[in-house]
Amino acid sequence: MSTDASVPLAKNEDSPRGFAFALTAYLLWGFLPFYMKAVAHIPPAEVIAHRIIWSLPLAGVVLIVLGRTGDIRAALRSPRMLAMAALTASLITVNWGTYVWAIGAGHSLDAALGYFINPLFSIFLGAVLLKEKLQPLQIAAIALAGLAVAILAFDSGGIPWVALTLAVSWGFYALLRKTLPLGPNQGFFLEVLILSGPALLYILYLEFGSGQGHLYRTGLADTTLLLGCGVITAVPLMIYANGAKLLKLSTIGIMQYIAPTMIFLIAVFAFQEPLGTARMIAFPLIWAGLFFYSWSMLKGGRGR
Repeated sequence: MSTDASVPLAKNEDSPRGFAFALTAYLLWGFLPFYMKAVAHIPPAEVIAHRIIWSLPLAGVVLIVLGRTGDIRAALRSPRMLAMAALTASLITVNWGTYVWAIGAGHSLDAALGYFINPLFSIFLGAVLLKEKLQPLQIAAIALAGLAVAILAFDSGGIPWVALTLAVSWGFYALLRKTLPLGPNQGFFLEVLILSGPALLYILYLEFGSGQGHLYRTGLADTTLLLGCGVITAVPLMIYANGAKLLKLSTIGIMQYIAPTMIFLIAVFAFQEPLGTARMIAFPLIWAGLFFYSWSMLKGGRGR
């Protein structure tokens, strides 16, 4: 939320501008696997370090343009806010790292599954941690997601850790991010600022210590791709943050399926990842759960 009391609260209604912003962000996220595939030959830790470093100046410029740098100065003087931002920054790093590895290692379908599961895991967290009352359709949705995970675990002989790591890390990130009294742009800047020190040291070690870095040693293509990591990280997040303020929660809830649907289609048709019998059962179960979740959300919106 904004720390500026003079900023009026957004109305709970959709706007064409908000829809355009959110759609743009989700489409950018949906096409992101192609970019991650292009950097698959670079170790995920190095890609994440560059995502952090090159996101920082972009996020900083946005705050300067918006005139919100004072929020960051206030946050840096608050130990509690810094501790919360450090925790959310750690969770988003786990999420990014898992996603980058999954795409490069040929587990794009698992990544799509994780982001399909995410909204169902979020309502589960709300019920367990925030004592939110679940509607019957929501309980059914969570049960279907649990059944899908159980089928995948039985088929593979182990838990689908990629999908669960993505869902759990993002679910807790979103939950904790709500407790951080900063706007979305300010919060993102603070997170990458906290992460920038270790990220910069790691990049310097790779480039000048071990000689294994890809920033300038392996050609112009790698340099361009690593520099572009800031754009593909910061731009969709900030576009989404501004679009979400201009849309109903139910609209955002439905639109969040755009990106994982695109990841699923890219994995099957572009990356030629095999579905297999277990996934052909699990994905429809998840989609049925998401239908129940969306229906209950829309019914709740009409009731309000």
